[in-house]
Amino acid sequence: MNEVVITKENFQREVLQYRDTPVLLDFWAMWCGPCMALGPIIEQIADEYKGRLKVGKVNVDEQPELASAFRVESIPMLAVVRDGKLAEQAVGLRPKEDILKLVGLK
Repeated sequence: MNEVVITKENFQREVLQYRDTPVLLDFWAMWCGPCMALGPIIEQIADEYKGRLKVGKVNVDEQPELASAFRVESIPMLAVVRDGKLAEQAVGLRPKEDILKLVGLK
């Protein structure tokens, strides 16, 4: 499991100040069926692209400030952060290939 749990306490260090690779953030919740379906895909991407992509999981119920900062209105929502700035985002369950294109790995 190569995903990092992102909280308001570690967000600055793990996302905004991280410059080595793009950061893919998965905004999710336990009660969200599509989020649960997306989870294994995100985990697979995190494992396969370790060193080329950092993957963070943001539980919207536990981190409402981060969900608000990213204007999350529907989940699952994916956000790509490059050099501390939001570069891409997408809402809804997506296949692995689409996610890789979103982060620029395909």
